[in-house]
Amino acid sequence: AQIRHFQNGEGQGRILQRFPEKDWEDSPFPQGIELFCQPSGWQLVPERQPASFFVAVLTDINSERHSCACFTFWEGLDNSQVRQMSPVQCLHCCWCNSDVTVVISLLLCVQLQKAKPSEVDEVDEEPAVVQSAQVFAPKSLVLVSRLDYTEVFRNCLGLIYTVHVDGLPVPLETVIGNLLTCVIPIAGGSQRTITLGAGDRQVIQTPIDDSLPISGSSVAQLFRQLGIVNVLYLFCAALTEHKILFLSSSYQRLTDACRGLLAIMFPLKYSFTFVPILPGKLLEVLSTPTPFIIGVNSFFRSETQELLDVIIADLDGGTVTIPECVHISLLPEPILQQTQTALSMVLDPELEIADHAFPPLSTQPSALKIQDKEIRAVFLWLFARLFQGYRWCLHIIRIHPEPVIRFHKAAFLGQRALTEDDFLMKVLDGMAFAGFVSERGPPYRATDLFDDLVANHVERIRQEEACPQKVMNHVKELAEQLFKNENPYPAVAMHKVTRPSENSQNNAHNQKPFPGLDDVAVQLFIDHAAAKLKTAPPVVKAELKSMVPSGPPLEKDRNGNVMANSARRLEVVRNCITYIFENKMLEAKKLMPAVLRALKGRAARICLTQELNQHVLQNRAVLDDQQFDYIVRMMNCTLQDCSHIDEHGIAAALLPLVTAFCRKLGAGITQFAYSCVQEHMVWTTMQFWESMFYSDVQSHIRALYLETEEGGQEISALDLASEQNRLWPTLSKEMQAERVQKEESTVFSQAIHYANRMSYLLLPLDTSKNRLLRSSGLGDVESVSNSYVTNSIAGSMAESYDTESGFEDAESSDVANSVVRFINRFVDKVCNESGVTNEHLKALHTMIPDIVQMHIETLDAVHRESKRLPPIQKPKLLRPTLLPGEELVMDAMRVHLIPDGREEATGLMGGPPLLPAEGAIFLTTYRLIFKGTPTDPLVGEQVVTRSFPIASLTKEKRISVTLPMDQFVQEGLQLRSSTFQLMKIAFDEEVASDLAEVFRKHMHKLRYPQHVQGTFAFTVGQCGKLVVEHKTKDKNQSLRTLSKNLVKSAKKTIGRQYVTRKKYSPPTWENRSSLQSELDEDEISVSEEVDQSSLTLSSTIRSSDRQTMSNVVERACCRDYQRLGLGTLSNSLTRSKNEPFRISTVNRMYTVCRSYPGLLIVPQSIPDTTIHRICRCYRQNRFPVVCWRNSRTKAVLLRSAGLHAKGVVGFFKSPNAPTAVPSQADSTSLEQEKYLQAIISSMPSYSENSGRNTLSGFTSTHMSTSGKWGSIRGSGRLSAYNPDVGTRLAGKESPQPNGGPSEALFLRQQKAYLYIIGDKAQLKGGKQDSFQQWEVVPIEVCDVRQVKNSFKKLMKACVPSSSTSDPNMSFQRCLEDSEWMLHRVLQVSVLVVELLDTGSSVMVSLEDGWDVTTQVVSLVQLLSDPYYRTFDGFRLLVEKEWLSFGHRFSHRGAQTLGSQSSGFTPVFLQFLDCVHQIHLQFPMEFEFSQYYLKFLAYHYVSNRFRTFLLDSDYERIELGVLYEEKGDRKTPQVCKSVWDYIDRLNKKTPIFYNYMFSPEDEEVLRPYTFISNLKVWDFYMEETLSEGPSYDWELRGRQERVAEETPEKPDTSGPKSQRRIVWPCYDSLSKAVPDAITKLLQDLQSLEAELGQTSEKWKDTWDKIKTTQRTETKLESKVRLTPSFSSSLLMSSNLSHQRRSQGVYLQESGVGSSINLALDCEASATSTPVAGRTSTSTLYSQFQSTESENRSFEGILFKKGALLKPWKPRWFVLDKTKHQLRYYETRQDKECKGVIELADVESVIPGTPTMGAPKNIEEKAFFDLKTTKRVYNFCAQDSLNAQLWMDSVQSCLSDA
Repeated sequence: AQIRHFQNGEGQGRILQRFPEKDWEDSPFPQGIELFCQPSGWQLVPERQPASFFVAVLTDINSERHSCACFTFWEGLDNSQVRQMSPVQCLHCCWCNSDVTVVISLLLCVQLQKAKPSEVDEVDEEPAVVQSAQVFAPKSLVLVSRLDYTEVFRNCLGLIYTVHVDGLPVPLETVIGNLLTCVIPIAGGSQRTITLGAGDRQVIQTPIDDSLPISGSSVAQLFRQLGIVNVLYLFCAALTEHKILFLSSSYQRLTDACRGLLAIMFPLKYSFTFVPILPGKLLEVLSTPTPFIIGVNSFFRSETQELLDVIIADLDGGTVTIPECVHISLLPEPILQQTQTALSMVLDPELEIADHAFPPLSTQPSALKIQDKEIRAVFLWLFARLFQGYRWCLHIIRIHPEPVIRFHKAAFLGQRALTEDDFLMKVLDGMAFAGFVSERGPPYRATDLFDDLVANHVERIRQEEACPQKVMNHVKELAEQLFKNENPYPAVAMHKVTRPSENSQNNAHNQKPFPGLDDVAVQLFIDHAAAKLKTAPPVVKAELKSMVPSGPPLEKDRNGNVMANSARRLEVVRNCITYIFENKMLEAKKLMPAVLRALKGRAARICLTQELNQHVLQNRAVLDDQQFDYIVRMMNCTLQDCSHIDEHGIAAALLPLVTAFCRKLGAGITQFAYSCVQEHMVWTTMQFWESMFYSDVQSHIRALYLETEEGGQEISALDLASEQNRLWPTLSKEMQAERVQKEESTVFSQAIHYANRMSYLLLPLDTSKNRLLRSSGLGDVESVSNSYVTNSIAGSMAESYDTESGFEDAESSDVANSVVRFINRFVDKVCNESGVTNEHLKALHTMIPDIVQMHIETLDAVHRESKRLPPIQKPKLLRPTLLPGEELVMDAMRVHLIPDGREEATGLMGGPPLLPAEGAIFLTTYRLIFKGTPTDPLVGEQVVTRSFPIASLTKEKRISVTLPMDQFVQEGLQLRSSTFQLMKIAFDEEVASDLAEVFRKHMHKLRYPQHVQGTFAFTVGQCGKLVVEHKTKDKNQSLRTLSKNLVKSAKKTIGRQYVTRKKYSPPTWENRSSLQSELDEDEISVSEEVDQSSLTLSSTIRSSDRQTMSNVVERACCRDYQRLGLGTLSNSLTRSKNEPFRISTVNRMYTVCRSYPGLLIVPQSIPDTTIHRICRCYRQNRFPVVCWRNSRTKAVLLRSAGLHAKGVVGFFKSPNAPTAVPSQADSTSLEQEKYLQAIISSMPSYSENSGRNTLSGFTSTHMSTSGKWGSIRGSGRLSAYNPDVGTRLAGKESPQPNGGPSEALFLRQQKAYLYIIGDKAQLKGGKQDSFQQWEVVPIEVCDVRQVKNSFKKLMKACVPSSSTSDPNMSFQRCLEDSEWMLHRVLQVSVLVVELLDTGSSVMVSLEDGWDVTTQVVSLVQLLSDPYYRTFDGFRLLVEKEWLSFGHRFSHRGAQTLGSQSSGFTPVFLQFLDCVHQIHLQFPMEFEFSQYYLKFLAYHYVSNRFRTFLLDSDYERIELGVLYEEKGDRKTPQVCKSVWDYIDRLNKKTPIFYNYMFSPEDEEVLRPYTFISNLKVWDFYMEETLSEGPSYDWELRGRQERVAEETPEKPDTSGPKSQRRIVWPCYDSLSKAVPDAITKLLQDLQSLEAELGQTSEKWKDTWDKIKTTQRTETKLESKVRLTPSFSSSLLMSSNLSHQRRSQGVYLQESGVGSSINLALDCEASATSTPVAGRTSTSTLYSQFQSTESENRSFEGILFKKGALLKPWKPRWFVLDKTKHQLRYYETRQDKECKGVIELADVESVIPGTPTMGAPKNIEEKAFFDLKTTKRVYNFCAQDSLNAQLWMDSVQSCLSDA
């Protein structure tokens, strides 16, 4: 029972004996060694375990590693012993290193001390209670040594055990004494035989070079266990300082794996925690924050699970697990790939020949020991490639007394072109590399294999790297050297080791415990040996020191990055510099842009520094102002592309130059270039200054010793240093001291020099502006990279000296202090590293504040003088042309227009760089205008204009800009406009910053006036008044009474009661909160209080005000209602009741609904009183009214707002739900039902079928519908929507491929008479009543917020503010992310069109009824009714649905101060975009062109016209804007309505007209609505930099006139080309390349003008041409019967039909691409060539003899292409004269596609159809033409035609 207590009880080890008793002097005894003997814990076990052996590695306090070999065996204990736990002894042994000989120190036995009883008595789990009275305790023999000979240790400890077990006749003391006194050299390749005096003998071979690691076969073993890729991951992780944990159930394997990993890291040494075997007791070490390589027994696997940032390598399972949060940088390509290949060739040589048919007989991998060395050789080769040339980047900063060496990381990365490489950056920053530099940096030391490789084999490696076979040969050579190093002598078979005999191992019961040893005897042995050692001669081989070779220098850019044309660029740079110094400034100016572009390349930047160097004499170069300016610009351009670590050394090369170039400013005042090149990150980078300092120190120290050596040839500093180090021991003490002192003062003087230099570059010219320091964060101590501030003096002293130095300049002190701090930190760091004495350091700290202060004083003078310089000649400012009535608010401010993300203008896409441009910005009452000229002199004559209406400004933000031409960072503004324009401007330095602020304020005032009357449309022409300022009192006057005319009568009729009881007056839009709720409540209350009875029309309006009413009647909507037959006003009160609808005047005072028009269409049967009640259920009181009726099906379209939340549910509850008391809500919902029922009853289909209806009455009308789906194809396809359409619109696309609706409607039994399109979110909870005759279609609509956000994203996509190379920010991606939801709106609209067309009425009731509702309703009318696709109709549509029905233009456009917060929401723009999409798909259905839509899109936000101002008719009447359009002609030049303006313009020019307009009657359009069918509107993308937006026509005319007035100088330069270059973003395409018809009309007008005739209007001309065209077509089709394809078509119909049937797609005119008017049919049909088109007959004029012969026969034939090509129709011409059959792509084609020479034709025979032949053509239409080369297969339209062709060809052949 007692034994069980120890089964899990964990005990503790105890040291029994150790030898020697006292530590060796250089090898302390390791504490806690007992933990490592049993890493899994000390435990008793019931069965004897076999003896075990492993080697742990311990690291002492001096980071020396010791091997700790543990040999453990198990001894039996009986019960009594378990109780007493008598101590059992153990031994410890240290091999220690005195000098080079290694003596061995002693050992102990470690045993189980006591066990804690386990908490739980685990009876059940044991098979039976152990009967034997014995348990076994572990005991360990441990040997600790600095050397690492695993096998020798195993044998020695095994021998001790054997002596004990087998009872050999040798005292144990002797064996141990011998073991402790062996002497083994560390290295040198000697061979020692040792014996412990028990008949054993072992040979130890020491390695030749102890710097190379000894790996046995551990590396090969590691690769076997984990595989190539896994080990490479671990290798990279160890080098980049990650934590690595090995797991295995074998301790020896853990040690081997860790050793193997270190071996492949050579020549880098691992300097972090390294514990190959970690005892279980110490597992918390794993959560240390520092990197480590640790091994743990798999027994503890579960404890390692929660480590988040540790890479776990499981040796037994062969896996490496990398946590998600750890990113391992891998080796750079192609090195990684090549390393993997080499490794696989070593480990798996069969892989290469695995596929060979006759593989070589033996390709076994080498033996494990050899393979191990081959793998290590691969890694050596890898490091030689990574570090090649590293010695050229070492700076030696002290030679005596000890070499001090620094590595110039930036230069190394730059020269290797690996600055971007993550892996190398991390390795060079790591501790291991720092150790590498300090160990291998010194130039005079012992060298090893790696030094040799990196110095002498670089060339070979470089040439062979691509050829794996050669790499393998090299690897084998290296492996041989490595193997030789480890095993210098051929294998010796002299080992003789005794093992314990079998029986002693098995005979477990009678084994004695290991005895205690006699300390004295052992100590005597040790003393005796020590005495012998003293007298023995030393066995040390002197270390051979030599000079370390540097190897070939790095050559730059060996991977061919040098641009092919760099020579040309360098030429440009050189020439420009020569011109500058020869003072040829004009030449230099022309070259300048090219130079600045060239300086993007590294070669050119280096060239610049070299060229400038040649112009410096005795450290000075004085320039004049312009030279100075150019040089500074070039320097800035060179520096701006340098990274902050300056890897190409360009900033370093410029540093001496910026202190050399200068200009005289006045008496004794000189300005140096450094004051103009400070704005660069590199100057604030500590690393940069350090490496500069070190390289300078190195060159000075080199100079010191060069003087002493007379040899004049170039010696590198390292070589010099190694020579000096060699001589050092031979020098006398005084000489040594003198040299040390000289070097120290050299470093000190350099430190002073650098303190000056740094103050030059860090102190700004204007010290009051602390730009550089603020932006780079120089001010805070922590921010600068790797500045380990030594606390010795830095902070405190600097402060105190500063105050003592006597300068107390208050305002500059902050700059001064931060610069002083920065320089102090620098000085501390470099001086400590380079061993400057403390006195010198103190002196430096005293000097620095003075240096800085003196420099500040000189700078002040320079700054003062530089302000007085005459400004550089800047281009003249150009004045913009203004509109009549437009006035300048602020005069020209000089600015630079900076390029944004649109690349067309910057020259990146070819063409000259138009931006950046220099000019001025003008703020007028209407626009913001930039006008200037490009800074690039090649396009300096062009004028760049960019402008947008101030009202369309959507975002303004301050930016700071560095101009490429300039050295200063400028204040700038980035202005975005909703007309898709973006201006990035940088104010010129002559513009004071307060002026820029004034500009912003003015801009804001103009953008957000207090009231609509402050907008340009109202203020235009009111001279002197800048912005109308409204008194604030005015806001809440009671409604500012209604319109002046209406209200007089209203007072009288309604009586005082109305006016006085008006408790609430809704504020004007400005101060309305965005919450509409309170407003709604009150509007409802108002409408209740009006006395209903007194509001009939005739009684309210007295005759004097009737004219106002007639105005109302005259409004466009009324005309439209009459056109649609929805009622007239004439006899509104007495008319017969058989009309289903009437025009109601219930809202004429705008009391029912403020945002509706005065006249509304409602069902005849509904009295006005009901309307008053119904309207409360709807948001904003916008109850359903009829806005359109389908003339065929008589279905009506209604619009309303969504229901109030409380109304929704009540409305859809079934009406006969029993309620106790009929509440008010009930009665209104009943009224509502009555209202809807009235609408349904008005539909003829309802009355015909009286009540319910299945499909009978409906299909008949439905079958007849034929509409058009997309493009120009007509289709008679049955099409109707499945009314259960909500799901489809929610994003599931329809089953039909073209986006048309599915045809599932016929499956549905019944169809509702009225569909209510409602908002999904609102209709929750409503249930459908089975008997109702209406049905609700819930859809998701995008709310206003979404529109606003998606518009912002759309603008950023189309007009990005900066160019980006991020693939996630590509134009297509941004466009997609913007979610500009046109397809949603279009889908809903097409759905409604379908429903109306099939005879159901539709009510659209979404949100507040004024955004999406308006979009849908107006699109539906546009698609269904061709009238709305004409000029008049579209105007009417917009006036009716958008203006009268109260779309809140001012609010959505954020036109006033009050609506500023609500932001810009372009609902109307979305509608116009939808129209544009439809226009693209049906280009022949619209009378207006695309330009017309762009014109509206521009002016609806421009505020130039009053049309799109204010939020409803009510507000317009109140301001008196509604009816002033007539009669008010005081200022005829100012057009107040956009429609009048368009009319006038349309009379003058055809710009708005669509030449392709040829509508079909009653055509219903059904556009495709998939996103893939939609195109980005070019309105969003195009711009014309030559003249600005083309939408203000007066400006266009004026600019042309101005251009004509400037007389051209007579041109003597010889003949001038007629060609002009047209730049897409500069020229106006429609002007430069007008379409054919516009051009002809223009020519016609100018000819008429020349002839003095009165020119007729373009429209009349056009109409005439069209009519003659039609008649001619008809005539021709009767007369001409040539067997050609197109003419046979012609007969079928008139022009418009032909256009469609041939599917010709014409480009619209506004874009200005030339219209290809002469279609197939017309060209062949007209005898007169119309529109400048050559008739087909002249196409062949180049070979005319007589026309009849020449084209003996022509027409269309299908021709089978060559083998595997399809049949294609081609236009064939048979030419007798040339005796050939030619064919063309189409009839118009002038270029012949191919020729069949008739001379080669052998026969013409009837053929048969082959695969892929045209369908539906009779067999006899096929014929074959056989030539000598091949057979041509043809197919005519019919057999007749085929016969004609065959005869014609035959006749040609026979003629021949």
